[in-house]
Amino acid sequence: MPEPILVVAETRDGAPTSLTRELLGLARALADESAGEVAALLISTDPHAARDLIAHGADRVYVSESAAEDYEGERWLAIAGHVAKLASPRAILAGHTAAGADLVPRLAFRLESAAATGCVGITIESGTLMFTRPCYGGNVRETISFTSIPALATVKAGAGTPKADEARQGEVIPVIADHPKPRTRVVARERETAGAMSLEDARTIVAGGRGLEGPDGFRVLEDLAGVLDAAVGASRVPCDLGWCPHSWQIGLTGKTVTPDLYFAIGISGAGHHMAGCGNARTIVAINSDPEAAIFRDARFGVVGDYRKIVPALTKAVTELKKD
Repeated sequence: MPEPILVVAETRDGAPTSLTRELLGLARALADESAGEVAALLISTDPHAARDLIAHGADRVYVSESAAEDYEGERWLAIAGHVAKLASPRAILAGHTAAGADLVPRLAFRLESAAATGCVGITIESGTLMFTRPCYGGNVRETISFTSIPALATVKAGAGTPKADEARQGEVIPVIADHPKPRTRVVARERETAGAMSLEDARTIVAGGRGLEGPDGFRVLEDLAGVLDAAVGASRVPCDLGWCPHSWQIGLTGKTVTPDLYFAIGISGAGHHMAGCGNARTIVAINSDPEAAIFRDARFGVVGDYRKIVPALTKAVTELKKD
């Protein structure tokens, strides 16, 4: 049996996340290029999600039923370590999420291997997996390989393309792993923006930066997002200043998004922010500074005061939707 690429799946409301499906698409493409296989690890309250993982490229799914869908570090670490011994993968991939960023370095230490975090691309060169990730604040990209097996990595959104084939067949393998008694306990969970659209899944995002000059600016952006059925995001500074929730942060130290349409309003376009949104299909920049770096990355740009431009755009979109 060839050494597979193992994808650690995350689920939301009983179904694999969009990033998990992207990782399976990426792993499938790499496996097909090297005549290999794809395996997935599913720790979920709903084992039926395994069918979705197979449809998106997995040949085998290791399923460990859980009493909770949310990430539990010590439990996931024990199960992932057990499955790594069963599957003997050449690589283990997880999403660059809070869960993945916690699990992968710990798992690499347990497996006496190494990890690359925040990867934006993986390729095969002469049979060797090559991992590309941003460095120096997102201004440079480095490509690395591993001398140890398995190679472990967290991967950002946009690195793979999900492809579903409901006719695909695969094997589901139940997993029972011993794990230590947790040393921590989750007593409560709160979502900062309950019911809001996920940034990772949004096809349109309206994001604001320091140029909004305060929290009231985000109310203006929320009006535009409302008529566009969009999610609201932000660069790092507004989050640090408390103008908006930290869950809205996009960039090197925030979330990575790949929407069809990205509005960058009052955002300068620094490298650490573009590392999180640079793969958007179309970027529209609105900034009062005609020399702002964001205009180099934007397909469309408007120079002016967002307080006048954004409400006018919101009104125009509203009128168009009435027709």
